[in-house]
Amino acid sequence: MSDRRSPRPPARHRGERGGATSASALSDRGPSVDLDVVDPATIGDAADLAAATPAETLTEETLAEAELADAELADTDLADTGGGRPTGPARTGPARAGRGAPAAPRLGAQAARGAAVTLGAQGGKVLVQIVSVVVLARLLSPHDYGLIAMVVAIIGVGELVRDFGLSSAAIQATTVTRGQRDNLFWVNAAIGLTLSAVVFVGAGLIAAAFGQPDLVPISHALSLTFLINGLGTQYRADLVRRLKFSAVASADITAPAVALVIAIGGALLGWGYWALVAQQLSQALVLLIVLVAAAGWLPRLPRRSESIRGFLRFGWNMLASQLVSYISNNVDNVLVGIRFGPLTLGVYSRAFQLLMTPLNQVRIPLTTVALPVFSRLKHERARFDDWLCRGQLALGYTIVAGLALVAGASEPLTAILLGPHWSEAAPILRMFAIAGIFQLLAFVGYWVYVSRALTGDLLRYSLVSAAIKIVCILIGVSGGVMGVAIAYAIAPAISWPISLWWLSRRTQIPTARLYAGAGRILTLAVLTAVASGVATWLCTPWGAIVQVAASIGAALAVYALATLLVPAVRRDLGGVLAAARMIRSR
Repeated sequence: MSDRRSPRPPARHRGERGGATSASALSDRGPSVDLDVVDPATIGDAADLAAATPAETLTEETLAEAELADAELADTDLADTGGGRPTGPARTGPARAGRGAPAAPRLGAQAARGAAVTLGAQGGKVLVQIVSVVVLARLLSPHDYGLIAMVVAIIGVGELVRDFGLSSAAIQATTVTRGQRDNLFWVNAAIGLTLSAVVFVGAGLIAAAFGQPDLVPISHALSLTFLINGLGTQYRADLVRRLKFSAVASADITAPAVALVIAIGGALLGWGYWALVAQQLSQALVLLIVLVAAAGWLPRLPRRSESIRGFLRFGWNMLASQLVSYISNNVDNVLVGIRFGPLTLGVYSRAFQLLMTPLNQVRIPLTTVALPVFSRLKHERARFDDWLCRGQLALGYTIVAGLALVAGASEPLTAILLGPHWSEAAPILRMFAIAGIFQLLAFVGYWVYVSRALTGDLLRYSLVSAAIKIVCILIGVSGGVMGVAIAYAIAPAISWPISLWWLSRRTQIPTARLYAGAGRILTLAVLTAVASGVATWLCTPWGAIVQVAASIGAALAVYALATLLVPAVRRDLGGVLAAARMIRSR
């Protein structure tokens, strides 16, 4: 029988109000080093759809806890895509809601609606980022981007400290009183103010590390982002917690769009790298204004009587994992900047932003929707395993396929998106596409760690993964910037199989099915990359646009033939298409 009670926090949090049960997804480099803006949304944006509190009125002293029913996902279970048996028919039952509230919708419907809104917002945000890359790359030089990348690579770690995992803790807590919310606001604000002061005072050290005096005023200006983002952290968490995805979506599209207009205007006026600085600051400020207006509350003074010890304990575990990941994922930027200077780093960072930033923006909403589903299914092994395999295949037959296409057609894509003077970024872009493929295959493991509250195990695995990446990059730097890019691609290829083996020793997962699904995904990815590369080469005389069109046709042909000839691929794609239809129907 289903347990009709609200989910309880892990044992270590019992007795603590607001004990958190899971955490948000990590982006590859921690906060997005976007040169098109450091994005606070990349830290802590996973709503607990299964146990979220209703919206609070400002006259209420505490947030009322909504007791949502144990949702039945069987009615939205798709045809089996991992080789197991199909799930049974849907079970129905009365839903219990909070006092006076309507019956709670099923978790599958909530997840689908959340996916539709959040994916739509991220699609708009990715579009703005692509426009930013395409337009600003033609108005600014690699040297301009390299200077900003140097500063962000160093101070970006402060964004993790500024959040301190408290947005995730607030979102995932079963209950959050108004007093606790106020206290969390002031903690994030105080951390942000402290970091702003530290970076402002330490600007000279950052400039000395890279031997670039221009970094002093840049660091002074960008130090303000810590304070601005610190003020907005709990507003965003509160909106996500209250399931106001439309408000968050509006903020996520409006802020980068306004910042892009300001950056383009500055670049046209000849501001140089200051156009990128203005973009960073304006996005942070606009985002704060929109979030505050949407949330509709102002913080009161902090109260000692409202304990947030459980939030801080949860946040510390998340922060430790994020710091390890961030440092390992930014050692390449630091080494390239120190060894080869701002011009080379500008080329390297543009290739990264062209591919990995949109990729990260896609993974965030997927995690926002996936975590609540897996959290509610963690005690139903068969269904948990089925949905985990479906999640892997959905990533593999969509995003991984796109990355394989990029790997095969990196030269014409770079020429179209960045322009001819960025041609050196093309082979680097190919390496990042390969790295992204293996990172996505390992990403489903992160959903398991977080949904089952295995943050300690996640930290230990993060240390192993970080060591592998750092060693690879330290070896690769002797081969120049391409050596670093190749090392960046090799590291996740080594870490991915280890990640599943490691996770299988800590909890029950369908290891064999995940490896088998990944095998099919990788085989098609290799064939797609080769076919796209050959099509690109054959169409060289006709220019970049024809090359890209031919590579897309080659990729589609590979998947069409695989679907016709391989029954397992047909089952996989059938499940992915069914999932897409479910989301659209909600």
